Amino acid sequence: MPESAAVVSSGQEAAREPRDWSLDLLRIGAILGVVSIHTFGALMTNPAMRGTADRWVAVALDAGMIWAVPVFVMMSGTLLLSPRAHADGPARFYRRRLVRLLPAFVVWQVFYLLVVRQLISGLHETPGDVLKLLLSGTTYTHLYFLWLILGLYAVAPVLRAFLAQGGRARAMWFAGIVLSASVLTSISSSLLGFAGDPRPLTLLALTQWIPYVGYFLAGWALKDVLLTGFARWGVTAIAVLSVAEIVLQSGKGWTGPLFAFLPLSYYGPVPALAAVSIFLAVRSWCGRVELPAAAERVLRELSEATFGVYLVHFVVLILLRMLPPFATYATSAPVSLLLFAATAALSFAVVAVLRRIPVLRRIV
Repeated sequence: MPESAAVVSSGQEAAREPRDWSLDLLRIGAILGVVSIHTFGALMTNPAMRGTADRWVAVALDAGMIWAVPVFVMMSGTLLLSPRAHADGPARFYRRRLVRLLPAFVVWQVFYLLVVRQLISGLHETPGDVLKLLLSGTTYTHLYFLWLILGLYAVAPVLRAFLAQGGRARAMWFAGIVLSASVLTSISSSLLGFAGDPRPLTLLALTQWIPYVGYFLAGWALKDVLLTGFARWGVTAIAVLSVAEIVLQSGKGWTGPLFAFLPLSYYGPVPALAAVSIFLAVRSWCGRVELPAAAERVLRELSEATFGVYLVHFVVLILLRMLPPFATYATSAPVSLLLFAATAALSFAVVAVLRRIPVLRRIV
């Protein structure tokens, strides 16, 4: 999900704990994955492009990035479920995190509702429409993530209390059981739909977090797992193969009984496998490698900007799509690639500026 409100640490915590640059790399990769999904979605879903090479590029860079949000949530767990984060009790935990999250939560909801939806997109929604968006937690495409993180904040002290005395074994079992419950629920919904009894999973503002608790726990359970040898190559192969299956299934539009068991949601079985294996593979390949200090500083700066990039990139994308060079973004893979690069670069630049303005720093 950025360094986000979910994975941000205070200056004091950063000073006490050595920084793990592999997590910085995962954050950067995940935010680029999110920007890619939102950039290439129009090309991937354009029916006129079906069967073209351009569409396959879009499928790879949209559906193939489905692991990004689950990986964000896993990284949140590596920080928010640590004993140190809860050492001063729940009240202190909530106060420190909410002071960080709430300004961004309020400002960006208002910004996308009023500026993006009303002024830029010209939707002219009624107060009733706005209330529906707020109650569903979908004031804009990507802002459900703010509700998701708020919910995980709420339950983190309870989860930490259960994990406190059980060691890694309890964390592994707990994460596996909870994540499996989410995956099986996704499969159940898909199977009921295939059987002619549609039961779509509906998440509202206060329930956006529920399917992601397994990922949250998995981030903590797997945070110190650094595989070597055959196991490292094996998990890397699983990551590649699972992403390839997602791309093929999405691109080919495969249906039938088998694929009813393989829904392509954030908590479907193959996306879950992709997210966990990518997390493990990157940590295992990079976790023991030391970088030059300058390289670590660059990664740290980019990583700490990812929460802001998550929040601002959509309006940057919308504005760029209005410019003539990007007019054919929904029919051309090269133009979409250029749009992606411009959106990502400009979003990082905007956040770099905002982070240097004391008042605005609090919302990115």
